[in-house]
Amino acid sequence: MSEEEIEAVAGLLEDETARAILTRTSREPMSASELKQQCDASGPTIYRRLERLRERDLIEEQTRPDPDGGHHTQVYAPNLRRVTVELDDGELHLEIDRREDMSDRFTRLIEDI
Repeated sequence: MSEEEIEAVAGLLEDETARAILTRTSREPMSASELKQQCDASGPTIYRRLERLRERDLIEEQTRPDPDGGHHTQVYAPNLRRVTVELDDGELHLEIDRREDMSDRFTRLIEDI
């Protein structure tokens, strides 16, 4: 990972709202409005952090169907299990262990065919 990417991920993980989004959604996927309440942040702040987390592939957007109203809600879930920082011979190395469920692997397999 480049120095710029390491700084971007470290900056996100340093941000209290981004950390709150990751920890809250690790229990269950949440919508932006649920995150606004849970994280005690404004709507624009939540959306900015979600965008930054998506840019670094640290969170994923999912669709939650509403069986009663027929509408769908966008919810967010973390796309990582572990972030590891290693110092080796004067260089920092960052490794992100991302989540990937069976449906994602199947979709990727089909797209590669």
